[in-house]
Amino acid sequence: MNYNSELMKKLSDCFSPSGREKNIREMIINEIKDYADEINIDVLGNVIARKKGTGKKVLFSAHMDQIGLIITHVDEKGFLRFSNVGGIHAKEIIGLHMVFDNGLEGIICSEEINDKEKVTMSKLFLDVASTSKDFVKNNFKVGDMCVFQSQYYETEDCVICKAADDRIGCYILIEALKSHPSTENDVYYVFSVQEEVGCRGAKTAGYSINPDLAIAVDVTATGDTEDGVKMDVKLGDGAAIKIMDKSIIAHPEVKDLLTSLAVENNIKYQYEVLEFGGTDAGPLHLSREGVPSGAISIPTRNIHSSGEIFSKSDVIECIKLVQAVAAK
Repeated sequence: MNYNSELMKKLSDCFSPSGREKNIREMIINEIKDYADEINIDVLGNVIARKKGTGKKVLFSAHMDQIGLIITHVDEKGFLRFSNVGGIHAKEIIGLHMVFDNGLEGIICSEEINDKEKVTMSKLFLDVASTSKDFVKNNFKVGDMCVFQSQYYETEDCVICKAADDRIGCYILIEALKSHPSTENDVYYVFSVQEEVGCRGAKTAGYSINPDLAIAVDVTATGDTEDGVKMDVKLGDGAAIKIMDKSIIAHPEVKDLLTSLAVENNIKYQYEVLEFGGTDAGPLHLSREGVPSGAISIPTRNIHSSGEIFSKSDVIECIKLVQAVAAK
């Protein structure tokens, strides 16, 4: 199984912040339309691709949206004030390059900040590189969104890109669907909306499908850098089987199922206990009367930054594990 650089670059570069998933939705549908038995778009905008079967309902979910910024005010000088859409910390984004859906760009700048003063979003603004007030007025308005502007780059074993969270999860489901195993299971590949602002799409998708088993496919942090995160997950050590995060304690039978399938199929794996954050598995396991749920996680450095890093080999192992679950 080879890593498809062209597909992942397209997914990463696609402009689709939370609540504005139209672009990525159309791209994903175009990729999977020849492989699914049916494709539906629900009211919130989730893409639900189904491989029909008469057996148990299995749901996989990867979210399409990415973090970004939303314009809250255009001031008299032509600078843009903003708020965050998803988990972005003000002190970490000064100087970053941002891009809007119309292709226009800007740089995040800061007001003068005293040494002991806390950096907040209210102290930051976007400079869109124009002295023309008419240009700014005609091209930017309250409610417009922008995302990180950075280049896709890869080495022999790893990738640096924006929106790996969770376009790499989408990539895994696309590739797994293209090689869907022979099975009696009724399998649903869900590409969800608005995960970064509260896992909203997965909540409605889980309710409508009412699965017997639900697996989120999303990134997780690693403990192999000097950023202060203390955990055992490492790049290159395989698919991470979730035990717990802030949104779920994975069902023990689901954790054991994923482990046994990894062992049976010679899939490299590791265990994940994340002390912060959550995934679509959070709302999925609470759907209706409850759903046995877990997650297959992709180890990723620098999550929620303009340069997230993951291992190609880990991605391949995650695809294999998704396919093994679908076939079980």
